[in-house]
Amino acid sequence: MKTCMFPGQGSQVRGMGGALFDEFAELTAQADAILGYSIKELCLEDPRKELDNTRFTQPALFVVNALSYCRKLEESGAKPDYLAGHSLGEFNALLAAGCFSFEDGLRLVQKRGQLMSQVSGGGMAAVLNSTPEQIEAVLRDNGLTNVELANFNTPTQIVISGLKEEVAAAQPLLQKGRVLFFPLNTSGAFHTRFLAEAQQEFRAFLQTIAIAPPAIPVISNVTAQPYAADAVVETLARQIASPVRWSDSVEHLIALGSDADPMQFDECGHGDVLTRLVKSIRDHRAKNPPKAAPAAAAATADTAGGANAEHKVADWNRRHAVGAKVRSTLMADATLETRTEAIVLFGHRAAVYLKGYNGYFDIDELAPA
Repeated sequence: MKTCMFPGQGSQVRGMGGALFDEFAELTAQADAILGYSIKELCLEDPRKELDNTRFTQPALFVVNALSYCRKLEESGAKPDYLAGHSLGEFNALLAAGCFSFEDGLRLVQKRGQLMSQVSGGGMAAVLNSTPEQIEAVLRDNGLTNVELANFNTPTQIVISGLKEEVAAAQPLLQKGRVLFFPLNTSGAFHTRFLAEAQQEFRAFLQTIAIAPPAIPVISNVTAQPYAADAVVETLARQIASPVRWSDSVEHLIALGSDADPMQFDECGHGDVLTRLVKSIRDHRAKNPPKAAPAAAAATADTAGGANAEHKVADWNRRHAVGAKVRSTLMADATLETRTEAIVLFGHRAAVYLKGYNGYFDIDELAPA
């Protein structure tokens, strides 16, 4: 089995795309007409130093990823079994799955880049050699309530995102011993509640584009599960302000393989950043093999709980924004606050992450405060 995966923002570099623009001149011309500038000039020369500007980065990566996939199809003649993309790259996965046309996909990405470029005052940083629980504890203990975990790239590579000054304040607190801290070149607190307004605008724009169910399974950044055929628009709308669960997505894909037919990952686009992340996840998995659930219990969970959990999560996210005040039946007189949207854990558990606590709470245990 094979998964084709597409990189997102951060993988851009001047010169990316190379001969692809001339090889696929018709698609390149379509991109120029939609964007109003030369995508080839931007990617190969970047004369106005715009390639690292989110408004230009996202269309540039989308086009290069798309042309790379076209070349790969011409070379191999075989479509992948699964598709995945990191943040912006997920739009290329949906394009490859037949959810929308190249032109409509580029319009979506152009709008997304515009909305995200308007979000200022934020910052992001990669934290290496630490766990989500350890990072959460440092943020909580030091009152950094405006910083969230945004990208779960590997079990020990987490990206934090939030108000710029609080992300900076987190550096000396986290960067100790083996833990490394790398500020990222972004202006917004991407994949957090701070993009809630942009998310609403993007949700409205999605309604103007014809979007079909995926013809090839696409693993969602939001759920680390395949897109549901009837929830493509809503899931894609949630992505802009939700954490990127890349590590869980890769784990899910690896588990779909077998000893006889292990999952292969093929990166499509510029560079090898996702290939290296997959290797890190596999290396960690080899050192810390997952504990297999008893077959009967796993089957019961999949058949009895999975569909119901998806409905619970969808209903919760319709009624509760991130940051909603809730009470737990297990904690008397405590008003809590959600830190993420609700998700399905382990294929059957509807849960939401609560601020100040190192773990997910079952939705059934919570009620509005």
